[in-house]
Formats: sequence, C-alpha cells, structure tokens
Amino acid sequence: MFEREKIFNRIIQRVNINLRDLNFDVSPFVTGHADLRQMSRFYAFYGVTTDIPLNLQFIHSSLAGSYFLGKCQVKNAMLYKTDIRGDELKRKGSTFQFKNFSIDLRQDEFIDIVSSALVKTLVHNFSHDPESPERFFIKNTLSLDYANIHGAPADGCFLSPFATVDLTTMRNCAIGAYSYIQAGRISHLNVQPGTIWVNSPGTFNFLYQFPQDRLQHYIKQEAGGKPEGALIDFIEKRAQAFDKVFDTAITSPPIPVPETASLDRYAVVLSETTIDENVLVAQRAYLENCTMGIGANAQENCYIINSNLQGNNVMAHGAKVVETEMEKNIFVGFNSFLVGKPGCRITIGTGCIVMPHTIIDCSEPLEIPPDTLLWGLITNKQELEENSIPLEELRVVHHSIQRGNMHFEGEGGAFVEGFKHRINHILESNGAFYHQHNNNIKGHAQNNRKLSLNNIQPYLFGEMEGVYPDITIQPQG
Repeated sequence: MFEREKIFNRIIQRVNINLRDLNFDVSPFVTGHADLRQMSRFYAFYGVTTDIPLNLQFIHSSLAGSYFLGKCQVKNAMLYKTDIRGDELKRKGSTFQFKNFSIDLRQDEFIDIVSSALVKTLVHNFSHDPESPERFFIKNTLSLDYANIHGAPADGCFLSPFATVDLTTMRNCAIGAYSYIQAGRISHLNVQPGTIWVNSPGTFNFLYQFPQDRLQHYIKQEAGGKPEGALIDFIEKRAQAFDKVFDTAITSPPIPVPETASLDRYAVVLSETTIDENVLVAQRAYLENCTMGIGANAQENCYIINSNLQGNNVMAHGAKVVETEMEKNIFVGFNSFLVGKPGCRITIGTGCIVMPHTIIDCSEPLEIPPDTLLWGLITNKQELEENSIPLEELRVVHHSIQRGNMHFEGEGGAFVEGFKHRINHILESNGAFYHQHNNNIKGHAQNNRKLSLNNIQPYLFGEMEGVYPDITIQPQG
C-alpha cells in the first residue's frame, strides 16, 4: 500500500472516531470522490515576503497543488489544491481582545494542521478562540471541495462541499453542503445542507434554510459519488484556464496593474478586464470581461464575469458574480452565486449586503435598491421581495421577524453594525483605503506586490509517491 493511502485511511478513521456520537461515517463521501493518484501530479508552492513571518514545517504529509503563506505546520495530513493564508495571523506582542478579556500574545500565531485532509479548501484569518489565541488548529478534520475554514479552529469535523465555518470553533461537527455557520462555538452538531446561521448569543440570531429540493440543483453529494450540480458545473467549465496558469512561468501580468494594486500570479484574467488602484486579486480568482473599480477585491476562488464593480466591493472567498452591475461599497459573502444573463442582468445598489451563500439565479432582470440585505434563493422579483429587507428596516427590529424561510430575532441594529464594521475591516486589511484620509496604511493589495513564490515537489516514485519529504522553511538568521 502506498504511504499516501495509509495517511488518508488513518485520517478517515480519526474523523469517524470523533463523529461517533453523531453516527456519522465520512467514508462514503470520500472513497468515491478522492483520487489519491492525483497527489503526485501537482507541486505545492509558498510565498515569501518581509511583511509576513515565515516558518513552514511539513511532516509526513502530502500537499499537492496547495499554497502556503505565513506560519504553518502540517503533520500527518493531506492537502489537495488547498490555500493556507497566514497573512492575518496575530503577532507576538499584540493584544487579542475577546469580550472582557485582553490576551497578550507571547509568540506569533501559527496555523497547525494535524491528521486532517483538506480538499480544495480555503483556510484564512486567525483563531477567534480565546483558549488558543496563538494557535489556529485544524485537527482530525476532513473538508471537501470549496469549503472555507475562516478564523475557525476545528477538531474532529467534516465539511461537505461549499460549506463555510466562519469565526467559530468547531468540535465533533458535520457541516452539510452549502451551509454557512458563524456561531462562536459549536459542538456535536450535524448541520443540514443549506443552513445559513449567524448567531451572537444574547444579541441576535439569523437563521435561513434552503429548500432541499431546490438546493440540489446547485449542489449535492450522494454517498459513493462526487459533488454534483450547477456550482460544480460552473467551475469545471472554466478549469482549463487555470491549468494554463499553473503550467506556465508568467513573468509579467497579462493586463496593466496600478502600483497600488496586486494581481496574483495564479489568477486567471481573460478578455477585456481592467483593474483600478488598490484592487486585490487573489490566487485562484477568475476575471473575465470585468471592471474592478478602486478598492474592489476578488478573493480566492472568486469568479467575476461580464460584470462591473464600481469600487470598494468585497467579493468574499468563493463568491461568483456573472452579468451583474455593482455600485459602490457592496459586500458579497462567501460562496455566493449571483448569475445574471444577457438581457436578465442583476443591478445591485450602493451599500447592499449579500449574505454568505446567497443564490441569485435570474429568470428576469433584477434591480436591488441601495442599502438592502439579501439572502437565500432568489430567481425573480417575488422571491427578491421575500428574501431581502432594507437595512434601515432591520435596524429597528428589537424582537423578531419572519420572512419565508428566514427567521431573525434580537437586535437588528447590532446585526447591521456588526456587518458594516467587518466590511470596513476587510477593505482596510485589503488596502482599499491606501492613500485615502492621509493614513497611507498598506494592505494586502500593496504588500502582495512584494511576494515571491517558490515551488516544492513530492516523491514521484515508490511507496512514498505523492508524499513530500519532511521540510522546514525558516527566515535567514
């Protein structure tokens, strides 16, 4: 048996042990999907910059096609085309504020991945767990295609395709396909596919459930099979464009890029696309015939096609936008799927918030008024009315409201202000405000211009095929 198979089988066993109280077996979801022969086909790569602490350790692991930036340890694990971004990890000497606790950090935070298998997963941000402020851990966890682990330590968990866990500590949980969870701390939960849950205990609770029969058109995975649906088809249709990017040595960007913006070496740019100042385009982003206005960003696994973004638009990890006109200061959440069509374009007004994992699949032109919150599944004007609310109307909610499959209770003002604060923080971190307000605070858009990328290779033959030698990469001195 190849060593990669031994590693993978042990990970499955560890995850199943952790999920035993849920009677959840991950084996049927991975044995028909994961092709371990792919583990020797792709190199891994890492970024080096003087702005981000460097300390990488890879021990008895396979890393095919994966990207690393910052401080990270991977041990007895398998990562396939996974992005590990440590550019926002907490630094030694800083203070982590959690509720009434001020926690002084004595060392740089690092991402610690142990006995886990991550498939096409994005890991980013930093640990929001006050019990592990210097260690963003992912242990005994298995995640599948286009899942996001964002500031969310995980122990003994399973993430189905397109699932997102955000600012949440998970222990022994199974998260269903296309579910988004932001709930602080969860344990021993089996979350149904298409659950959108944002909970701040004692302050507010937002809960939406996709209709299961309609969600399956977009994403489903049956035991023994691979993920299927419109989301997978959309990505696979454009996969060859990424093959060309990863197979060639590109020395200059394919389009003009301002000095205050950055276009990642491993992003795809096609047709008539323009990039303005302070724009951030991350690796594995896909731009085709689009306009990126000042301060807009396209994060990992984003697709922006035949669309115009006027500026300061946040396209969170995995967001997909087609045939859409976006005014300024719009937030599009994780893994959202906004699909207009020629003659049925989407127009989104200034200041709108598109909740994570929202699907807008137009059968007619849709125009969304400014300062509107949107969620769920929208295909026409009637469903837009049912799955949206003006932000000012939500602000004055103090008890609860019900709209279709969405239930909200608590303080609407706190919910809106929390989102607004986070959007502003994302824009600032990404460098959208550089040169504005005379602060000259650089962000990822400016710092990533100084990033150098390096490849590392696995064993290509024998029992260790697809496994990487133990490697330690540290800064000089």
